[in-house]
Amino acid sequence: MLARNSPVLQNHSKALWIRHAPRFALTCQSEHTRIIPFLLLLCSKFTRAKGLLQATDLCLTEGENSKRFGQITVNLKQLSKHLKLSQTTVSRALNGYPEVSEHTRNRILKAAQDLNYRPNTRAKGLATGRALAIGHVIPVSNQHEMVNPVFGDFIAGAGDSYARAGYDMILTRVPDNEVSRVYHDIKARGNVDGIIVHGPVINDPRISLLSRIGLPFVVHGRSTDVNQPYSWIDVNNRGAFERGTQLLIELGHRRIALLNGLEHMDFAFRRRTGYENALRNNALSVEPDLMRSEEMTEIFGYRSARDMLDREDRPTAFVCSSIITAMGVRRAVHEAGLVLARDVSIVTHDDALSYLENGDDVPIFTALRSSVRSAGSLAADMLLSLIAAPQSGPRTRLLEAELIIGRSTGPAAT
Repeated sequence: MLARNSPVLQNHSKALWIRHAPRFALTCQSEHTRIIPFLLLLCSKFTRAKGLLQATDLCLTEGENSKRFGQITVNLKQLSKHLKLSQTTVSRALNGYPEVSEHTRNRILKAAQDLNYRPNTRAKGLATGRALAIGHVIPVSNQHEMVNPVFGDFIAGAGDSYARAGYDMILTRVPDNEVSRVYHDIKARGNVDGIIVHGPVINDPRISLLSRIGLPFVVHGRSTDVNQPYSWIDVNNRGAFERGTQLLIELGHRRIALLNGLEHMDFAFRRRTGYENALRNNALSVEPDLMRSEEMTEIFGYRSARDMLDREDRPTAFVCSSIITAMGVRRAVHEAGLVLARDVSIVTHDDALSYLENGDDVPIFTALRSSVRSAGSLAADMLLSLIAAPQSGPRTRLLEAELIIGRSTGPAAT
């Protein structure tokens, strides 16, 4: 755990140790974003501590003229002095103006990269009329903890894209019943140019709200029963879970359990639909006692699998919505004296979490893999494109999960 006097916390989160602090700041430079998932979880814990972070805005910035993790950035004046060129010439070269010669432009761009030049976002914002910041409003719910490892990797990927574009990221954690007010406040203050919507539920009201108040936005996921057009990026959850379940059926499994996420969340609803489609397409009955829906934790996977494996008519295979849940299932299989892939098979969704890889050369789990970090970067790029060209939307992108065969699946025992 980071100590109170840790350089990371001193340099990037001084507000963390100040009562009623309004901001918690992290660097958003791409080479540092592996630390973001941990610090986001740390921030989540502190927002619950009495007297700390009463205002829970979290601002991730890409830093100006400051020493970050031993790396020094330079501003326009310093870069111009180093090159012995006017600030006007350097600025025009960096912004792509045609009157700067190719030779001079290349020289300036190389120096900017070598010296870790970072534009002054305040000055650039004044010139463009933009806030040069993207908002992420995170609902705080008793039903679902949004700030989790998957969210952390998504934010790390988005941060890579924001840093390249010179944008900051502002994260705000609010109670569920205050989300509408916060979006209206953000629009009125004009402190962000767009919004990423996280964790869409079925018929999510945030989509119509943001469309109505005129804030550009991209949804990470989709929302069933929302009929208006909107921009989104999503994994083909229904197709992936139909394919994963079909694989188990082809291996001879007939009693296949589903350990799903919370099914008011759209992704989990679609995954259940895919699972049920595969069963029905093979004339297999859908059995409610083989389906569980809860927060996707290791203990959820363990307890659910332990209970099901204790039955006389136990399942011979599991389909899991998270590799973390699948780890719990594997623990229950071992405790029951069973052998993975011989007695019980597991297929799981794998978000390719940066700190929780699915084995080395041969994957531990047979998995439906789709990188959530990559999705974060793609969603950020999509939103930045919409901000640059507002009339070009809405945009959509459906990602396909890759089926990876691992050591967790085998033919059903006869």
